[in-house]
Amino acid sequence: MKNRVALYDIIFFLVFPLVVWNYGRDMIGDYYAMLLSSAPGIIYSVFRFVALKQFNVFGIFMLVNLVVGALVDVLAGSAIQLLWNNVYYAYTLGAVFFLTIIIKKPIALYFALDIVELQGQNRQHMKPLFMKKKLFSIFQLITLGFVIRDIVLASIKVWLILRYGVDAFDKGIILRQALNWAFSAVFVLGFLYVAKAAQEVAPDSEQALEESN
Repeated sequence: MKNRVALYDIIFFLVFPLVVWNYGRDMIGDYYAMLLSSAPGIIYSVFRFVALKQFNVFGIFMLVNLVVGALVDVLAGSAIQLLWNNVYYAYTLGAVFFLTIIIKKPIALYFALDIVELQGQNRQHMKPLFMKKKLFSIFQLITLGFVIRDIVLASIKVWLILRYGVDAFDKGIILRQALNWAFSAVFVLGFLYVAKAAQEVAPDSEQALEESN
């Protein structure tokens, strides 16, 4: 199943956009080729959202991110402005993630609560466990990873735009996917560590809860 999802991600977020961009820009222009290249990924993401019924913090975040990203592209008006808008949006997203760290509500923690809830755990019982200092620090670090990913991606895109102009588009697609895969591996390791630590602490927490009742 995981291999199938990875294959679909490659097809809809890498192969289709590159094919549409390289073969469509001469016929419909750079700007419309950019917009059209993102359509398969948007349709695929909406379908996956509905199919998985991810009506939780993570699902809502992904849907909002998808809608805002599409609007940023559509409202750009030109190919080069679309590229710059994506840079601004990536920096903004990184700032939002960093804000959740500052206010001590790291978004990674709420993503993790969504995951454990889908696995049958009680969300309300797990949240105090995740708020413990050791695990909470891990969630802060994972969220910081989100910040670093977006800042690195946006900064490299700035360099690509200044160097290649609109031809930076296809290079940005490859870069984005490569960074997503690289950071996803780190995030998965972080969440696995949290899951293991939670299993070790959960029995003690449940016993304490029973004794208090």
